[in-house]
Amino acid sequence: MIPSKTNHSQGRLFQQRLTEQLNPNHKLYRLANMIDWDSFEKSFSSLYKKGPGQPPKPIRLMVGLIMLQSIHGFSDEEVIFSWVENPYWQYFCGYDYLQWDFPIDPSSMTRWRNRLGKEGMETILTATINLALETKTVKKQSLKKVIVDTTVMPKNIAYPIDARLYAKGCEKVVKMAKKYGVPLRQTYTQLTKRAVRKRGQYAHARQMKRAKREERKVKTFLRRLESDVRRKIKGKTFEKDFMPLLEMVNRLLNQKRGDKNKLYSLHEPDIECISKGKAHKKYEFGKKVSIVISHKEGLCLSSQAFHGNPYDGHTLETSLEHAERITKHEIREVYVDRGYRGHEEKNKKVFIPGQKKGLSLWFKKQLKRRQAIEPLIGHMKQEGKLGRNYLKGKLGDEINALLTGTGHNLRMILRKLRIFFIQFCGKLIFCYRTKIFLKSIKI
Repeated sequence: MIPSKTNHSQGRLFQQRLTEQLNPNHKLYRLANMIDWDSFEKSFSSLYKKGPGQPPKPIRLMVGLIMLQSIHGFSDEEVIFSWVENPYWQYFCGYDYLQWDFPIDPSSMTRWRNRLGKEGMETILTATINLALETKTVKKQSLKKVIVDTTVMPKNIAYPIDARLYAKGCEKVVKMAKKYGVPLRQTYTQLTKRAVRKRGQYAHARQMKRAKREERKVKTFLRRLESDVRRKIKGKTFEKDFMPLLEMVNRLLNQKRGDKNKLYSLHEPDIECISKGKAHKKYEFGKKVSIVISHKEGLCLSSQAFHGNPYDGHTLETSLEHAERITKHEIREVYVDRGYRGHEEKNKKVFIPGQKKGLSLWFKKQLKRRQAIEPLIGHMKQEGKLGRNYLKGKLGDEINALLTGTGHNLRMILRKLRIFFIQFCGKLIFCYRTKIFLKSIKI
């Protein structure tokens, strides 16, 4: 069915409207009136089909929840619970009367994100950039000069240890065998738990030979389970359902320490091991994200996840094309760090520290400004959703990266609205006091 708009044209006898109770100068109240909600309804109405079924929720409600979630970095459950408690959030999502019930089930957020996909998230990011231009958070000229850098977006997995991965493989194989009614010679459930526990105790005591022995036990249990299941499902109708899991287990059993493209997680098999040279964290397991911000204000113009752990210089051209497609403005100057040496971008002016000699003092200041992206990435990780990605699969990586940029832009716009209101009130107070002072002089 086609979603309908929230209609509050008819008044209620014993309830007062939120517009009559809320502060009209509140930053979220003002932001709700500035956003072009009709453009979202036109863009996303094609995702629905006419026909029977449960009426879907209003598009403004779903888009508003995604924006609020990206601003605060909340989970699906947290944003739904906070929505009921905060009347400003309800007004932001299009409700003019106080709501006492949950608007949706938290699981609907997952289905809505998957329905929007990467293109829908890019539409929301584009809307935040246009809103930043309207509120004068950023100027059009600033979109021609950008800073580009990459970071790691860690995935929500435990630190990969071989014994733990083998035990997880045993658990998944046994669970799937029970689901399809495949009788196993032995499940090794208790033996696996005992071996993993003892392996951790021996490793903590620096008795590595004993720890390796327990790890080989778990690997043997997994190999026996794989062989037993392969033998008993051969020729069965559900053999195809087992093949993805068994291929993953076989890949886990055959991988060695020095191999490339190793398997680090069974529920997220596409994760890469990325080394960024950090002292406190030598390796990170996730995806590489390229971030493009405006040179002066720091507005996020693009936030794109890359698969396969590419070299930074190879991501530059794709990142700039993505930023130009979202902002619909041409980029002329690009400032990057030394990690982009050897890039293939020839259509833009790319400035790298230490390679340009004979630059003027002004250009040297512009190069120093490149470091401004580092604290912004830190804010995206602490306040946004870049610090840990809980969304599943490659599509989840792309969506989470775009949500991070959306939340960063909205926080900048809200900060601009709050500062503007403080300055406006200060000017009013100054004019009022000046008027009183002039009257006292005349007397």
